[in-house]
Amino acid sequence: MIKFSHLYKTYAGPVTALKNISLDIKKGEFVFLTGPSGAGKTTLFKIISAYSKPSSGGIEVAGFDLNEIRPREIPYFRRKIGVVYQDFKLLKDRTIFENVALPLEIRRERQSYIDSRTSELLDQVGLYYKKNQFPMQLSGGEQQRVAIARALVHHPGVLVADEPTGNLDPDLSEEIMDLLDKVNAQGTTIFCATHDHDLVTRRAR
Repeated sequence: MIKFSHLYKTYAGPVTALKNISLDIKKGEFVFLTGPSGAGKTTLFKIISAYSKPSSGGIEVAGFDLNEIRPREIPYFRRKIGVVYQDFKLLKDRTIFENVALPLEIRRERQSYIDSRTSELLDQVGLYYKKNQFPMQLSGGEQQRVAIARALVHHPGVLVADEPTGNLDPDLSEEIMDLLDKVNAQGTTIFCATHDHDLVTRRAR
């Protein structure tokens, strides 16, 4: 599902953010990427989601060669992946329901499908009863659950999560990781970046 081959990313300066990264993540795997702030995790995730291109090396995600992908193909590629950010990136002027439904609205799905699929995901993350509330009315853990629901609403084969527990306390972090475990058990490939080595150690037991 995700394959890097001798991947490099260099910025002006020069600054080498990524150096000779080779990795092959199979369908259905749950893989952690660990490292301190500034190690290049976010750079790598931007490349995976086609917001940036590598300086050299190969990258394939969900059947797409991201070195060869054309601009008009990128929206279709992004339907194959879901992305979860540390800072949630929810729209503050939209309800929880509207935030989760947005990817389907952009795809111009039928309203009946949008309503049923959004309701299904909010129920899955335990927040259907708050569907008419706004992000600022929720706790950090609840906002992250909404962000995960939004990332999953279009049935992606791959979910990439960039420090999804970075702004949460330990108990909420475990709650979010339990949710990601359930998503992975349903067949979604997950690639999760974190600087929290203790969290990774606990999940590996």
